[in-house]
Amino acid sequence: MKTVIQIVLWIACIFLGYMIYKSVTGPIEFNKVKEERFQKVISKLKDIRNAQEAYKSVNGTYAKDFNSLINFVDTGKYTITQQRDSSYLEFDKAYGIDLLKEVKIIDTLGFVSVRDSLFKKDDRYKSMMDVPGSQNGQKFEMKSEIVDKGGYKAPVFEAKVKKDVVLWDQPRDYVARENAQIGVEEVNGTEIKVGSLTDVSTSGNWPPIYDKKGDEQ
Repeated sequence: MKTVIQIVLWIACIFLGYMIYKSVTGPIEFNKVKEERFQKVISKLKDIRNAQEAYKSVNGTYAKDFNSLINFVDTGKYTITQQRDSSYLEFDKAYGIDLLKEVKIIDTLGFVSVRDSLFKKDDRYKSMMDVPGSQNGQKFEMKSEIVDKGGYKAPVFEAKVKKDVVLWDQPRDYVARENAQIGVEEVNGTEIKVGSLTDVSTSGNWPPIYDKKGDEQ
């Protein structure tokens, strides 16, 4: 009987030690996984933003879906221009003399491929809609609209994914805590997103640390 009690106590001690170990290392392991996955997601959102900004510079609005955006990157071209000052004499009837007129002339120098400009020889833009590491191949949600800002019709877009999708295999209590995060060094809210459908902004909701990590890579 004494031996059985000792075995039970040893098992209880081992279990308690394991639980203490997990309580300490669990959050550390979760944060490591979270930061690695968030970095990959944010890198994709930056690609989407860059492609959307290029699309708007050529078309005046943002792409409504990924097919349009990818086709644009494949075939779109930037117009390279140069602005220069010029002047000429023009007869002014009111004064009866020639007056110097100054003008700005915009010359078209050529065209450059959007794909080469943004992605060089990398074809990662073809899968920019795919959420990295998701369980069932989920896609980013993306929408574009025209909003009225003080009488000005402004094009806007937003691309996003829920944190639950990115952290699908992590402990639910840790994920719930992450969804409630609010802070200057955190991705606030339940989603990782870039752009806005209510404000004229192409900013992401992630802290600067993710931009610095991306630059280092």
